[in-house]
Amino acid sequence: MTVRVKRVYDTAADTDGVRVLVDRLWPRGVSKEAARVDLWLKDIGPSHALRRWFGHDAAKWNEFRRRYSAELRLAPDVVTELTTLARRRRVTLLFSSRELVYNNARALQENLAAARRPGASPLKRRSQEGRGRE
Repeated sequence: MTVRVKRVYDTAADTDGVRVLVDRLWPRGVSKEAARVDLWLKDIGPSHALRRWFGHDAAKWNEFRRRYSAELRLAPDVVTELTTLARRRRVTLLFSSRELVYNNARALQENLAAARRPGASPLKRRSQEGRGRE
């Protein structure tokens, strides 16, 4: 399973595979043609409340990932849809934030990678990683 992350504002490439927008809101100033989005999974993005709370603050990253992982467990159908797609084809998760490291697409990419590991619990592992750092 190959899952990449890319800003929706960056130039689309044939190597992107299936381009999946993972934000709840359509990115500002980008037409649907220019974005070349193949699939928009609004419901896989973090809730508006979580997104506002996080604000791409690096100090809140570990807690954001924990809360976002919990939200993802409440939307198993959309997560399954994305996972199934990623097993068949290369997927590029598109996000609109200016923040390249601390964003929901990266957190989702990590969550998908952790879910692939046998016996792994993304939430449990992440909460243990975050202890003592915040």
